[in-house]
Amino acid sequence: MQMAQQILFVLLSAAAIWLFVKNAGKIVRNIRLGRSLDLSDHPGERMRNMLLLAFGQKKMFRNPMVGVLHFFVYAGFVIINIEVLEIVLDGIFGTHRLFAPMLGGFYNFLINSFEILAVLVIVACVIFLVRRNIIKLRRFTSHDLDGWPRSDANYILITEIVLMTFFLTLNASDTLLQAKGVEHYAEHSTGNFVFSQYLQPVLSGLSVNALIAVERGCWWLHIIGIFAFLNYLPYSKHLHIVLAFPNAWFSKLVPKGKMDNMPAIQNEVLYAMQPELAPAGGEAPPKFGAKDVQDLTWKNMLDAFSCTECGRCSAACPATITGKKLSPRKIMMDTRDRAEEIGKNIDTNGSFQDDGRSLLHDYITVEELRACTTCNACVQECPVSINPLDIILQLRRYLVMEESNAPAEWTGMFGNIENNFAPWKFSPDERDKWTQEL
Repeated sequence: MQMAQQILFVLLSAAAIWLFVKNAGKIVRNIRLGRSLDLSDHPGERMRNMLLLAFGQKKMFRNPMVGVLHFFVYAGFVIINIEVLEIVLDGIFGTHRLFAPMLGGFYNFLINSFEILAVLVIVACVIFLVRRNIIKLRRFTSHDLDGWPRSDANYILITEIVLMTFFLTLNASDTLLQAKGVEHYAEHSTGNFVFSQYLQPVLSGLSVNALIAVERGCWWLHIIGIFAFLNYLPYSKHLHIVLAFPNAWFSKLVPKGKMDNMPAIQNEVLYAMQPELAPAGGEAPPKFGAKDVQDLTWKNMLDAFSCTECGRCSAACPATITGKKLSPRKIMMDTRDRAEEIGKNIDTNGSFQDDGRSLLHDYITVEELRACTTCNACVQECPVSINPLDIILQLRRYLVMEESNAPAEWTGMFGNIENNFAPWKFSPDERDKWTQEL
């Protein structure tokens, strides 16, 4: 029986890991749909960003209560799953609490710490569920979360509560079996733990066989739940648990207000004024801006797949606040959805076959793009250094420079800048006329 469990565990582990690696490869492929971009400079500053933003949750603590609760969920879930190493080794070798004799009293300290974190995770997840579904904070009720995105968040919170409950029940039934001197469990007696001991009265009336069934059931459901969660990540916004770290590392280091210029645009102006400098062969100029995800950079794609859908960007956006159609969160969700659509196209056809669709127009509308004030509020508020504005600017650049699609007010301003070197309709010679009237 024990050998059969070990074989089943090894097969389950191998299948879960293989499936995760396969899906992770598709995500990497989708991120690499974007253009190349060198972000290898200033490794020290990038390490600092990753430690402060991804590990330290720096921006989350602007709201101390939410920051602390999120830290409980983040730290608790990650640290508690260190115990998964012991579960995996016990599953492979058929042992019971393999690390207990090696670590001695420190082992009990670790499990007690894990139990405290497990309870904190449960409390934090319950509060987050209340905030989303009962209090209904505005950023969680907007229409860009309708359907799967709203359900996704609830599923994850409920799953974390269930996994932590399995962990505590596993410890309670395990320590009861140790106390009863049951073979296999009594080999390494740990004594009771800080929180699971309070679940023992609920289980104490069960027979030994029933207790073993509870312990084995919780053990299997806990590890199956972790494997299921692992393979759910590629389909969920909670992929940010993994991608927040590289995204913080590769975040923009220049001041937020600095926009990236295109040397190609400057060259086009230069060639118009001095045609003799244009390259021979009559090469067509490169595309200006971005129409689809392949025109964006791989960092834009990493941003899209790192999005937590928390809505802090949209909650701070003046366009969203004043009722305009723009939502920075939706910009990121649409970019990710389009990348996944292209990925499925590649999986089906072997290479991308034109589907007559694009990120611009089919996913993100002109109305959304024109509503942006380029204030950088969305960039400032994102806890994992996502930059929706960079995508907006590239799409808007394509609209203006490739499609000549700009409001009349913008067109007039462009003409004034071209002819008068200023946004106003005054010639340079008359610009100081107002001083003569003083």
